Formats: sequence, C-alpha cells, structure tokens
Amino acid sequence: MRRTGAPAQADSRGRGRARGGCPGGEATPSLPPPRGGTRGQEPQMKETIMNQEKLAKLQAQVRIGGKGTARRKKKVVHRTATADDKKLQFSLKKLGVNNISGIEEVNMFTNQGTVIHFNNPKVQASLAANTFTITGHAETKQLTEMLPSILNQLGADSLTSLRRLAEALPKQCEFPISGFTWSH
Repeated sequence: MRRTGAPAQADSRGRGRARGGCPGGEATPSLPPPRGGTRGQEPQMKETIMNQEKLAKLQAQVRIGGKGTARRKKKVVHRTATADDKKLQFSLKKLGVNNISGIEEVNMFTNQGTVIHFNNPKVQASLAANTFTITGHAETKQLTEMLPSILNQLGADSLTSLRRLAEALPKQCEFPISGFTWSH
C-alpha cells in the first residue's frame, strides 16, 4: 500500500524505493518525525550542552587539590625505638653475627681528645661481612678522666694529644704538680 503524500525515492543504483527504505519498492509506514518537531537539530544541541555542564560539575567534584577542596594533613607515622631495634637485630641476624664473650670494656678514641667508653658491652662480629657491633651503655669521657688505666691502650696519635694535655695542665692549675715528669 502506497501513501499518496510520500513520493518514491531512487537509490544509488537507480532502483525505486519507498520512503521507508525497504528493498523492492514495497510501501511501509513512515517513521514518526524526531522529537521537537521538524527541526531535529535544536533538541540535540541543548542535550549536548546540558551533558557538558553535567560533566563539568562531575569533574569539579573529582578534582585533586586547588581552591575549594578539603585539606588533608599528612599522616605522621611515629616509629618506636623497639621497632628500630627489632629491625636492626633482624639485619644483624641476616649477616650472621656471632657473640664474642669475655670483653669487659671498649674504649673508642675521638679526634677531639675524648673517649667513648662502654663498660661490659655486648660485642658481636661477622668476619664474612666485615661487621662488628658494640651494644651497651656508652659514656663520653675526657682522656684525663681515664688516665691511669687507659695508658696501655693509647696509640701514637693519642700519646701526642696526651703530651699536649700534660703540658697545658700545669698552666691551668693554681699550683703545679711536683714530681711529674713525662717520658716516652
């Protein structure tokens, strides 16, 4: 059945087709016109503009930083000394350190003429890793405080600094120490 108001159209091959687009030229009812009347472009334009506005609003909500966003403070993680000690002990265990017993004291001499003194320390060593650890209570003392018992541990550098200390000592005291002679 053919509608009187709709003329037949020819396709690219020159064959006649009905407006409905069915092959063979058969008549089909026409589709209703697009929404909004005969001018189909205007509603689509409004729709795309509204979609862009909605997208802009959604993008504004997702943004990171900038003006108007909530400020989050950086979370500070406090590490305890026991956690650090556990990590250190785990690392030493991986190195394969062994305890060395029988060490009563450890003295470390600094360039400033002071001594870092450990009394009854825990000493561990790993010769393969070239690692030595000294654990215990450390005290920083002046070389003059440790003098009588430390003389046999002094090296050549420490002896020269001790000589300078001995020469400066009588000048600082109100009364000189009698009978004190220095020989090396």
